[in-house]
Amino acid sequence: MKRFGTAMADFVGDERGATAIEYAFIAGLVSMAIVAAATQIGLKVSDMLAAVLPGLKLKDS
Repeated sequence: MKRFGTAMADFVGDERGATAIEYAFIAGLVSMAIVAAATQIGLKVSDMLAAVLPGLKLKDS
């Protein structure tokens, strides 16, 4: 039982993976921000093109 307690104490005190988890969390937040910004930009460009399209006079073939 003492071995198990020592192993658990070592596991709880080990912080080697904490940095990788923190970087993954930050990367996830940044990627969500990029997707949100790209979506908003795409919607604005789409609206702008939809407003311009009726003003274009296309020749009949």
